[in-house]
Amino acid sequence: MVARSHSSAAGVLALLSEPDPVFKQHALKSLNSLVSRFWAEISEDIALIESLYDNDKLPKEARDSAALLASKVYYYLGEYDESLSFALGAGSAFEAESRVSGSEEYVETVMSKAIDRYIELHSVETDGKGDKVDPRLKHIIESIFQRCISEGEYKQAIGIALESHRLDVISSIYKQTQDISILCYAMDAVIDTGLSLSYRDTVLRFLYPLFPQLSVKNDSQHLHALTRLLVTLSDPSLATPLLVSLVPKENLLAYQLAFDLVEGGARDYLESIQTSLPDGDKDSKPIFDKLRSIFTGQESVKLYLEFLKKNNHVDPLILKHTKDALEPRSSIYHTALTLQNAFMHSGTTSDAFLRENLEWLGLASNWSKFTATAGLGVIHKGYFEQGMTILGPYLPQNGGESGVPGAAYSEGGALYALGLINAGCGTDVSGYLRDTLRSAQGEIVQHGAALGLGIAAMGSKNFETFEDLKNVLFMDSAVAGEAAGYAMGLIMLGTAADEPVHEMLSYARETQHEKIIRGLAIGIAFVFYGRQEQADKTIKSLLEETDPILRYGGVYTLALAYAGTSNNDAVRQLLHIAVSDVSDDVRRAAVTSLAFLLFKNPGQVPRIVQLLSESYNPHVRCGATLALGIACAGTGLQDAVEILEPMTKDSVDFVRQGALIALGMILLEQSEASSSSLASTRALYNKIVSDKHEDPTARFGAALAQGFIDAGGRNVTINLQSRAGSRNTNAIVGMVMFCQFWYWYPLAHCACLAFEPTGIIGLDGDLKVPKFEFTSNARPSLFAYPSATKPQKKETATKVATAVLSTTAKVKAREKKKAAADGDVNMDSDEKAEGKTEDVDMKDAPAKPSTPKSGRKEPSSETLQNFTRVTPAQLAYISFPSNGRYQPVRGVTAKSTTARAGKAPLSSKQHEEKYASGGGILILVDSRPEEESEFIEFETAAEFTAPAPEATTATGNGDAIGATASGPHIALDESAPEAGPPESFEYPFDGDN
Repeated sequence: MVARSHSSAAGVLALLSEPDPVFKQHALKSLNSLVSRFWAEISEDIALIESLYDNDKLPKEARDSAALLASKVYYYLGEYDESLSFALGAGSAFEAESRVSGSEEYVETVMSKAIDRYIELHSVETDGKGDKVDPRLKHIIESIFQRCISEGEYKQAIGIALESHRLDVISSIYKQTQDISILCYAMDAVIDTGLSLSYRDTVLRFLYPLFPQLSVKNDSQHLHALTRLLVTLSDPSLATPLLVSLVPKENLLAYQLAFDLVEGGARDYLESIQTSLPDGDKDSKPIFDKLRSIFTGQESVKLYLEFLKKNNHVDPLILKHTKDALEPRSSIYHTALTLQNAFMHSGTTSDAFLRENLEWLGLASNWSKFTATAGLGVIHKGYFEQGMTILGPYLPQNGGESGVPGAAYSEGGALYALGLINAGCGTDVSGYLRDTLRSAQGEIVQHGAALGLGIAAMGSKNFETFEDLKNVLFMDSAVAGEAAGYAMGLIMLGTAADEPVHEMLSYARETQHEKIIRGLAIGIAFVFYGRQEQADKTIKSLLEETDPILRYGGVYTLALAYAGTSNNDAVRQLLHIAVSDVSDDVRRAAVTSLAFLLFKNPGQVPRIVQLLSESYNPHVRCGATLALGIACAGTGLQDAVEILEPMTKDSVDFVRQGALIALGMILLEQSEASSSSLASTRALYNKIVSDKHEDPTARFGAALAQGFIDAGGRNVTINLQSRAGSRNTNAIVGMVMFCQFWYWYPLAHCACLAFEPTGIIGLDGDLKVPKFEFTSNARPSLFAYPSATKPQKKETATKVATAVLSTTAKVKAREKKKAAADGDVNMDSDEKAEGKTEDVDMKDAPAKPSTPKSGRKEPSSETLQNFTRVTPAQLAYISFPSNGRYQPVRGVTAKSTTARAGKAPLSSKQHEEKYASGGGILILVDSRPEEESEFIEFETAAEFTAPAPEATTATGNGDAIGATASGPHIALDESAPEAGPPESFEYPFDGDN
C-alpha cells in the first residue's frame, strides 16, 4: 500500500487540540516529519505547541517532541536564538534528530549557534561578570568535545576551547595524544587571531609548562614554537630559568635559543635577560659569558655583516647605467641614485661606487647632500664598531656645529647615518647623539641627530631621551620638530604610555606646522605598536579629528596596534576609510596600512586590494601598490605581480612609481627560473630610467626599485615576520618610515631596517664558523643569483657596398671569361677567398652554445657551503647529510617539509603563508669532535697607522685602512688578524671650503 502524500498539515494540527494525550503525542511526532514542508502553516499554531512543551501533565517524550517541533519552526522562521532554546529543552529528541537523514542542516545550524552561545556565556562567566551557563548547553558542548576527540578532529576542539576559555580541554587533549603540534597549533591560534592581549598572555602562560624539556637527543623541533612564545610574552622570568636549566648539559641549545630570542625580542627584554643571568661556577661561567655576549645583539649583527660582505653580488653596471642616464644636477635624480646605491650595498660596507664617482657626489647640494651622507649609514649598517671612525670626517667637530656654509647638511646626514649603523646593536652611541642634539643650534643638525637617536635607541623607553626630544619639539622648528616627533614615538615604541601620548597630541593640535603634526601623528602610532585593544580609544579620537594629518596618524595607529593579527574589524575599518575619507592622503594610507595587518597571510592581499587597484582615485591605486609590495615582499607572488604589471603603465606618474617600487620588493631574491616576470621587470626598469621623456617621479621609482630588487648585494629579503615567527619590529618600523618618503625623501633610508640577511650561518660549540657542506634538493637555477649585466657593445659603422653600373659589370664578366679561357686565374683560390669572407661575417652573429653543453640535463640538487645565501623559499629544500660531521640542534625551518628533488617553481598555494622562522644562525652538533676542524677565514686588512682625513687615499674595494682595532669577534677565528674599517674619505661637495 503506497503512503498518501499530505497536501496540508491542518488535519494533524487539529489533533493537538484533542483532550487525549495519546492523540497529541501522535500529532507531534507526525508534525516533526512534516515541518520541513508545512512550517509556514504550522507556525500559526506555535503558541499551542509551546504550551504543550510547558504542560507537566504530558509524558516527557511528548514534551521533548513539542520542544523539537517548536525549535524546527523557529529555525525555518530564521529565529535561531529561539530555535536553540527549544532544542536545549528537547533533550533526547534532539539527539535522536541528529541521526535522522535530511536534518543535517538544521542540526549543524543549531549546534553552531550553541557553540556561539556557549563561547559568549562561558567567557563572560570566566571573567566573573555574567550568569552561570545553562547545564543543558554545557552537556551539548561536552558531547561536541568528546565527538571531536574520538574522531581525531583535535583542531576543531582546540578552536572551540580557546574561544570559550576552556583551557582544560587543551590540556586533556595533549595528555591523551602527547603531540607537541597540538600545543603549537593552540599557540599560533591565540597569537595570530584577534584575541585580547590579557587572554592571549593567560593562554601562553598556561601552554608554556606543557612543552617538554629541551634536549638535543630529543630533536627539539618545538624550539621554534618555544622561542615565539617567549618573545610574545617578553617575560624575563620565564626565559632566564629556561636558559639556566640548559647550562651546562645542553649549552648548544642555550646558545641557539639565545640567538633566536635576539632575532625577535625587544631591546629592553633582551637587556633584562642579559642582566638576570647568573655568573655561574667554574664550569658554567664561560657559557654564561657567551650567552651575555649573544644577548647584546652585537654577535648576530657581526655575523650577518661578514655574511653580506663575503657574498656581495652587486652588479656595478646597473648603477653605472643609472648614473649615466639620470641628470646628476637634478636633486630628485641625485637622490634616486643615492638611494639605489645605498640599498644595493646595504650592510656590505662596500663604498666603491662612491669612491669611483666623487665628481658625481660633489654635485649634491643641500638636502641631497644630507641624503648622500646618510646613505653611508645604510651601506655600513651593522658596522657599529667602526661607525664613528667611518663617519668621523662628517660629524660635528668638538661638540659643536661647523661654521662652513653647507656643512650642516653633511653633519646632519652623518648623525642620521650613525643611528642607522647602530640600529638594533644595543650600543651606547645614543649618549653621543643626545649630547649632540642638546648642543646643536641649527635645525638641520637637530633633524639628523633626532632621527639618528630615534633609530639607535628604538624601544629603549628612556624618559630622559624623550625629554631631550620634547625640548627640540617645543622650539617649533618645522624641520627639527618633524624628526623629533618621529623619534619620540620610536623611543616609547609599544609602551602605550598615557602621558607621552597626551603631550604629543596636545602639541600636534596647537602647532601650525604640517611637518610637525605629521611627525607627531606617526610617533603616536609607534607608541601604540602591538597594543591592540588598548589603542582603541586613541584610534577613535584620531579618526574623528578634522585635521586630515591627524586622521592619517589614526590610520597608522590602527595598523600598528593590530600589526600582524589580520584582525577582521581593523581590516573592515581601513577598507571603509579607503573609500570614504575626504582626504586623498588618508585614503592612500588606509590602503597601504592593510599590508601591516595582513603580512602573515600575503596570499590574501591581492584578493583584498584587487578592486582598490582599479579605483578612479589615483591615491587609492598608489596605496594598493605599496600594500602589495610590503605584504608580499620577497615572495614572487604571481597574483600580486599580475595586478602590478598593468599599473606600471598607469596614466598617473606616482601610481607608476608605486607599482615599480612594489614589483622590486616582490621580486626580491627571485630567479628567472622561479619567476617568469623577473627578466621583463628588470628590462622595464632599464627602459624607464633611460627614457628622458618619462616623468621624473616614475624614473625615481624605477631607480629605487632597482635598489630594492638587488638589495644588500642580492642577499637580503624584506620580511615583517622575524625568524622566530613573531613580528619583526625593526622591519615594521622601517617600512612605516619608508612610506613617509612621499613627503620627505631622506626617510626612504629607513627601508634598510627591514632588510633581513638570508643565509645559513653555522656555528660550532665554541661559536666559531666551521667549514661544512649541506644539500639543497632543488635545481640550482631555481634559487640562483641573477646573471650579470653584459656591457653594451659599441656599434661599429658597417661599410656600404660600392654601387656598380650594369655596363661595368658586363665588361668585367667578359674579361673574367676571357681570363678563365686563357687559364690566368685559379678558380679554387677564388672559392676559398669567398668562403673566408663568409666566416668573418659569422663572427658578428651571436655565438650558439655547443650541442653537448645545451643538451646536458640540469642536476636536481646542489651542494652548498656554510655562510652561503639560502633564500626563504629554498629553506624547505635544505637537508644536512646524515653522515655529515655537523648537524643543527634544531630544524632549519619551523615546519618540517620533505625536500623533493628538482622541484618546479613554487605554486601560489605555497606562498599563501609567508616564510617565517628558519635559516639564519644555526648552532651545530659536532659528531666527530676528536677530528681537527677547518674554519672559514674572513677578509682581513693589514693594520697600519691611519693617515689624516684630508690625506686619505681612496681604495677601490671599499675597505678602510688603519682603523682602531676592536675587540675580537667571538664567532671568528681569533688567531686571524682583525679586519679594519672602510677607509674614511670626504665628499667634495660644492660650496664646502
